[in-house]
Amino acid sequence: MKDVLVKIKSRQVSREAGEDEMEFITEAKLYRRNNTTYLLYEESEFSGIPGCKTRLRLREGDVQMKRFGDGAGAGSEIVFEKGKRNVGFYDTPFGPIEIEILTNELNNTVSEEGSGELNIDYEVSLKGLLEGRNHINITVMQQ
Repeated sequence: MKDVLVKIKSRQVSREAGEDEMEFITEAKLYRRNNTTYLLYEESEFSGIPGCKTRLRLREGDVQMKRFGDGAGAGSEIVFEKGKRNVGFYDTPFGPIEIEILTNELNNTVSEEGSGELNIDYEVSLKGLLEGRNHINITVMQQ
């Protein structure tokens, strides 16, 4: 397991909520198991889900984002695969709701040495309550 820093930038655009951007840097753990790279970090007050941990499973062709811990409620799991629609669950204060993801772009250059970037551009639909387009950029850096 390797200690790294991650810079996370996200941009969310929807008709209902407008545009929202966020950027923060946090410590993370990077490790490899069974030919799969994992990135694990704690969310902060700034991200809006303190007490929650996020684990990214980075494989060739797909990324799984799993959130768990005190701030995550029942937790959530989302899979990103370029050109594919995936259904997952997202925890809200009212309970988990179904979320549908269509991944437009997925580029992953994160190496097990502790450098690289993950870029995900996707469309999201929360059971008709919210629809929008999101972009996440995660840069992995040595500490």
